[in-house]
Amino acid sequence: MRFLAVLAVLCLAAPAAIRPAVAAPPAPLAAEVTPMAAHRALYTLTLASSRGGDVVAARGTMGYEVVDACDGWATRQRLEMTITNAEGQDIQMTSDYATWESKDGTKFRFHMKQMTDTAVTTQTDGEATLQRPGGPGEARYTAPREQTKELPAGTLFPMKHTEAILAGARDGKKFLALPLFDGTDDGGAQDSSVVIIDRKPPTDSKFPMLSTLPSTRVRLAFFDRQGGNGTPTYEVGMRYWENGVADNLQMDFGDFVMDGKMSELKPLPKRC
Repeated sequence: MRFLAVLAVLCLAAPAAIRPAVAAPPAPLAAEVTPMAAHRALYTLTLASSRGGDVVAARGTMGYEVVDACDGWATRQRLEMTITNAEGQDIQMTSDYATWESKDGTKFRFHMKQMTDTAVTTQTDGEATLQRPGGPGEARYTAPREQTKELPAGTLFPMKHTEAILAGARDGKKFLALPLFDGTDDGGAQDSSVVIIDRKPPTDSKFPMLSTLPSTRVRLAFFDRQGGNGTPTYEVGMRYWENGVADNLQMDFGDFVMDGKMSELKPLPKRC
């Protein structure tokens, strides 16, 4: 199950490979592009639905931080979730994901560790470079083992992926298809399919940094490039605000679906 790239995908996410599904875009709601916002957010996770009966309860939290490091974006996402199975056993699942991405979208460093109870189940570390924004390039892993993966033309790192979704929404696009590399596993780039559901003008929000901004509802599905089938490995729906902040998450892990509601949001200063 994939627990990561929910924001940096989502915060947690297009290059020259964007392909619109429709033409004749409507007039944009905002004339100027809103800069991505450095911020810290906390999400409360609750079980929305379960399939097959293996998961009877689930709860958790997810913290996400984006820091403007001047020449790049430093992000950290920490997810903690307790899942109760059909036998009544509680399973503690934790993931810690940290990245640095250059603002031109050509350099990326990543670290991800996922634990079940006290055992490390997955860890990836390494760095990736693109010849130009939108690829091609390569990813060099140091964990779980030393290896190099080629990244295809069109590849984006997470922050550029988010910027591309917002740009597509401003242009009236309804569908985007593009490779994404986020370093959350050792399989290299994955394919992402993005459906842009709608874009709304500014509405009242309890968080002042969002109240003057348009927002966009999207649905993302992720696919293994070498999987050979059309079943996504992970799906997530969310509302993106124009500055890259995400809310109203719905994370589909296959066996169960979690809702994520933002409970805290704080802007962060530049660190340089």
